[in-house]
Amino acid sequence: MEILNAKGTKDVNPEDKIVMDSIVNTIKGVFELYSYNPLDTPILERFEVLSSNYAGGDEILKETFKLKDQGDRILGLRYDLTVPLSRFIAMNPNIKLPFKRYQIGKVFRDGPVSSNRIREFTQCDVDVVGSKSLAYDAEMLAIANDIFKKLNFKFKIKINNRKILDAVLDEFNLENKEGVIIELDKIEKIGERQVIEEINSIIKNRKIANELIKKLKSKNLKLKNSQGIEELNKVLEYAKMFNIKNIEVDYSLARGLSYYTGTVFEVFTDSKEAIAAGGRYDEMISKFCNREMPAVGISFGLDRIFNLYKKKTKSLTKAYIIPINTLKESLKIVNELRKSNIKADIDLADRGLSKNLDYADKLNIPYVIFIGKQELKSKKLKLRDMKTGKEKLLGLSSLIKTLK
Repeated sequence: MEILNAKGTKDVNPEDKIVMDSIVNTIKGVFELYSYNPLDTPILERFEVLSSNYAGGDEILKETFKLKDQGDRILGLRYDLTVPLSRFIAMNPNIKLPFKRYQIGKVFRDGPVSSNRIREFTQCDVDVVGSKSLAYDAEMLAIANDIFKKLNFKFKIKINNRKILDAVLDEFNLENKEGVIIELDKIEKIGERQVIEEINSIIKNRKIANELIKKLKSKNLKLKNSQGIEELNKVLEYAKMFNIKNIEVDYSLARGLSYYTGTVFEVFTDSKEAIAAGGRYDEMISKFCNREMPAVGISFGLDRIFNLYKKKTKSLTKAYIIPINTLKESLKIVNELRKSNIKADIDLADRGLSKNLDYADKLNIPYVIFIGKQELKSKKLKLRDMKTGKEKLLGLSSLIKTLK
């Protein structure tokens, strides 16, 4: 028997898990900073909940893992964290509103597998339920802004409103709006030209497909139904209050899921990879509850964030100490750094200077500290910034302040 993982799943080795947990702690820390509380829901859901006509829609349902238990009940593995949240709200009608929760957990989709698409992945979701205030839409952007700044990502937030898309599609008298929106959602992945081809295959009119993309890419969109534009402008006003600067309005941004009703947003890296997305879904939970229950949220794709983070961060070490015939004294200093909560490593193998510098460079460790007899005598330690190559002599307390 050949021993393999199930297709579309993978193991996470200890070295990677350390980095992944560090990312999760950053994300979780920001969620809690904004007063969102943790919720946990089962991985298994009743299939009728996952397949209800107000849940994820046909596109996702096709990728839902379906199974039976020993009592012949039909179950499914959750494909996102939003449907379980909706079910939880429906089962707890007396919950205090607005309900602010976050959840970090595994979800499953039985879809095609690629380097960027696996079948078991982790989502980090934050949602607020029970308020129509567009200030919460902006708060989602503020959360994303804080998280990616803390992770030192270069990123851009794109924003739109589904009511704008609906109004534009109505002006073109298009019938299969959902099909067109699903294709529009692929612009960042496959480009405008290919999306035009895909839309043409749906509406059988290349001229209108071209005109549609041209209108959605315009900077000064004019519409008969301006509700979506008014809502978008209001969210942008709130975003200014949150001091969020790297926002770009993109009228073609769709978010393919059918349950979005208003604001939609997506966060992209400078290499155009999507790392977080969300929006307002005022009807989905309402239909579960049979009463008005507006909601807005954002989801962070942990696996994608990790893959990009790993490319630039190969070690959690902040400072690497190179003892030059001073191991005993250097161990005392590394202990002081660790007491100050600075992640520090030290060469215990008595390697040469060039090998140690190469080691620190290969692991992208930001700082190296040289400790020789001269440094100990002067009580000044030599700190090298590995990115710039600049060096400075610092006392231990100043060194700790610099590294913190």
